[in-house]
Amino acid sequence: MAGATYGDVRAQADRPGGSSLDEALIPSGSRWNHNIHYHSRILRVVPKGAQRALDVGCGEGMLARELRRAVPYVTGIDLHGPSLDQAREHPGDVEYILGDFLTHPFEPASFDVVASVATLHHMDAATGLARMRDLLRPGGVLCVVGLARSTVPYDLPCDLAGVVVGALHRAAKGYWQHPSPIVWPPPVTYAQMRALTAEILPGSRYRRHLLFRYSITWRKPQH
Repeated sequence: MAGATYGDVRAQADRPGGSSLDEALIPSGSRWNHNIHYHSRILRVVPKGAQRALDVGCGEGMLARELRRAVPYVTGIDLHGPSLDQAREHPGDVEYILGDFLTHPFEPASFDVVASVATLHHMDAATGLARMRDLLRPGGVLCVVGLARSTVPYDLPCDLAGVVVGALHRAAKGYWQHPSPIVWPPPVTYAQMRALTAEILPGSRYRRHLLFRYSITWRKPQH
């Protein structure tokens, strides 16, 4: 993880990945790629009454706009200016910040939701998770959808299934190419990410998904 910093480049890598075929075939919206496919995992854990949400690595703002339907105040932060230019072309009152979320002067414990899709592998994962944790209010929810590096032979069955299901999605829905930079391969394996998550976010739920993604869901204790 050393040397892989968010300040180097912000991206959503579009490699082909749920843990079951049924999950992988859930219909999505009019645009589809492997990251968009898992937006619903974030949207359905937004806590009732949430007032402020942060989208880390928001890109052109699709997830931030979706969050805004459920949360009154949404902030998206990203280092890629052209993606933010596209985000600001959409109607709505999402606040977009050009900057590094690791160093931007957000107030600690100021968000009810912190979300991130395909961004954590662009920074030191431990530093990123700790920063997200610290920005959450007690009772708030952190949800990350991320990419990790496969290992052979352990991840091979899931990867092969993901290739097949991904091809089916592409044939049925097409494929939307996001405007953000791409970084590949991820520096951390799925196994390493699981262990890191357990260490930094005790009580969190980590899942490996079929379309080459994992998810982390964690509610910050009230005390």
